[in-house]
Amino acid sequence: MVISRLYRNVPFVFTISASFCLGMAQVAAAVASPEPNAEAASAWWPEMENTWVPIGWKDHPLRFNVLYNGTLIAQPVRYPARGQGVQLTFLTSRSGEVPANQNTQPYPLRSCDRGVGDQGWSDNAAPVLWTRWEQDGLIVRQEVFAHMQGGGPVKTGTEPLFAWIRLAIENSPSGDAYALVQVNRPHLGTEMDRHKNLIANRAAAAYPRPLRLEAAANPSGHLLLDDASRVRLAVACGSGAAVAFIDQRPTTPDAYLKIAISAVKGGHADLLVPLVPADRAAVDAELALGRDAALKEADPFWAAAAPTSSHVDTPERLVNEAARQAVRFCEVIAERHPDTGQYALLSGSWHYEKLWATPTSMNITMILDGLGHHPAAEKYLEIFRQNQGTVVPPGKAYRKHAGYLATPRWFTSIDWLTDHGAILHAAANHALVTEDPQFIQRWTEPIVKACEFMVDFRTSSGHGGVEGILPAAVPTDTGVQEQSVWTDGWNYKGLTTAVRLLERIHHPRAAEFAREAAAYRESFVRAIRAAAPTMPEWTDGDGRRHRFVPTALPRGGDIQFPFYLDTGPLFLVYGGLMKADDDLMRSALHYFRAGPNRRTYDLAGAWHQPVSLHHEISSCEPCYSWNVFHAWQAADRPRFLEGLYSLLTGSMSRRTSIGCEHRGGVSGTLFSVPLPIELARLSVIDDQIEPGRLHLLRLVPLAWLRTDRPTTFERIPTELGPVTLRLQLQENGRRLLVTFQPHFRRKPQGVLLHVPPLDGLSEIAVGGRVHAAQRGNVIALE
Repeated sequence: MVISRLYRNVPFVFTISASFCLGMAQVAAAVASPEPNAEAASAWWPEMENTWVPIGWKDHPLRFNVLYNGTLIAQPVRYPARGQGVQLTFLTSRSGEVPANQNTQPYPLRSCDRGVGDQGWSDNAAPVLWTRWEQDGLIVRQEVFAHMQGGGPVKTGTEPLFAWIRLAIENSPSGDAYALVQVNRPHLGTEMDRHKNLIANRAAAAYPRPLRLEAAANPSGHLLLDDASRVRLAVACGSGAAVAFIDQRPTTPDAYLKIAISAVKGGHADLLVPLVPADRAAVDAELALGRDAALKEADPFWAAAAPTSSHVDTPERLVNEAARQAVRFCEVIAERHPDTGQYALLSGSWHYEKLWATPTSMNITMILDGLGHHPAAEKYLEIFRQNQGTVVPPGKAYRKHAGYLATPRWFTSIDWLTDHGAILHAAANHALVTEDPQFIQRWTEPIVKACEFMVDFRTSSGHGGVEGILPAAVPTDTGVQEQSVWTDGWNYKGLTTAVRLLERIHHPRAAEFAREAAAYRESFVRAIRAAAPTMPEWTDGDGRRHRFVPTALPRGGDIQFPFYLDTGPLFLVYGGLMKADDDLMRSALHYFRAGPNRRTYDLAGAWHQPVSLHHEISSCEPCYSWNVFHAWQAADRPRFLEGLYSLLTGSMSRRTSIGCEHRGGVSGTLFSVPLPIELARLSVIDDQIEPGRLHLLRLVPLAWLRTDRPTTFERIPTELGPVTLRLQLQENGRRLLVTFQPHFRRKPQGVLLHVPPLDGLSEIAVGGRVHAAQRGNVIALE
């Protein structure tokens, strides 16, 4: 092992030389390797169907959703705007004739798309979504972005929100071209079950109010008004362009705007859609501003970022886009409450417009704080501090407690006791990675109270369950009160993260809570080992019999329901209660990887099929693929990368980077996005595998080591301070250039550079010094 000296805030360059020459073509495509990468994983997983993405403004309580085929949904479900939505479907035609009555199920109108469209994001700083389709000989590109007048932050939560939509022809057809905008009431059902998702209820499709077309104040504009003279949508097209309104109601539930478009490449029409019907004056003002000026105003609003924000750039587009879009999605799927003024993340943009604090806390820890957007993370944490102690925990053995952290009632869907631990972990983690003195001062007392909550109820007796762990409570949407391992895992994780923070700031009760954490773990491990021998058995493919691992104590819990995989024993490694090499953890993994359910797995099946791991992600809800942390802890490189790339390609849209609850089910959510971002970070910059030490390149994908472009992880937060790392192969692949620039706030116990498993590596040069390097070597830097 070679020891070099590392100085605070001084960039270092490490050079790794190979003993053989690689051809330029081989190196540019990354070193040949059978290990997983984005391209290989894309062949494992068909592109996710039935997706939608939110289009909105940071923290605005309302947002649009755009389906994979360009259909725009405005369907507010809360506040006075409820029920005032619209559904717009965009078609093109050479004749201008409207289609026959659409009664097919499931949606959409364009046939044979199988729920997958051609879609992506422009290069604008503002989120501009494009969708492309070909119909009737016309190739059309639709672009959508949201705009709030003034281009500034939300101040009241009641500001009008608009969507600008451009329909542009990309080919050069001859003859006429028309855009047909079908106007309906929102009538698509959204479901977790992929087979029931986006089913049209045509009986409820008719827009509920009379509509009429009038000229706008802008001479080239047209307004579609309701019977209260409010604007449902507007058309801004070239002077003299023909616009007609065709109302088929009540014969069919459809009404159409027919817009003539210049049948040349670049010919286009612009539409302006207020999310809820708007006053004419507000729409006239937005039309006067115009689409291009609105985008010019939106771009700097979205370009503004904290100086601590990270930058991730690898040779794999899916990785880069996941990091880029995740931060934007976080702040669109969020709101400033119009009545309270409080900011909150939401769990989804359409269907889950409430807050499930446990999974959504991962947006704070792994996306916002994980990618250096600390002001946003702090903003969304504050609501939990302000409402601490106002909710009664969801269990009969509990009472209202001043330390209990939970979702405020106006955002709640269902309380999970895991929420307390997940929120505590997010708050303490934010303090650790920022060391913001004002945040720490404001949050220290709430964090201490949150620890007291666990002490008070963990040590309680007479509740009829296993003593020494938290009493029974609701851990998931099943609503069943039990002593779930999911509950203990999250609360233990929150407690231990809080202890690290309290130790760092030398809090007088740090040692007390450290002892509490040790006692908690001891009691839990004793209880789960006592329950394990009583569990039923299962038989693997070789005829060997194994016992299930408990998911709840003391009687084992429900091992048939799909949540056995997602919220069961596999979580305990990430939660910190058990190690990946523990026999119980090995046994649990073996069941999900090789058990009888694995042999019946259906790639096109619903979420409730018998659960298993397929290419290392959950067959139920991929966001809960906790097995990847077993592979991470065990340095099981093949399975770690298989899980990372399956999450990127199988649980997110490869076109828009939006996540899902279950493949083909509810979309417009970030549920499945935090894990791959966290794994990508840990693969190159890992401050968690060994607290106090920093590990570099421990599980770095070989796909990120190329000669034609560098890989950059810039300003990545760690508990030691932000770190920048750049990697690039040079000299036909004979050497790997690694530039490391730490900005440590505290001296690490060690910095360890892991040699990537590139065949033939023989030398490592650090700061001009050459050292021997072999596969598996670790260079210690001091």
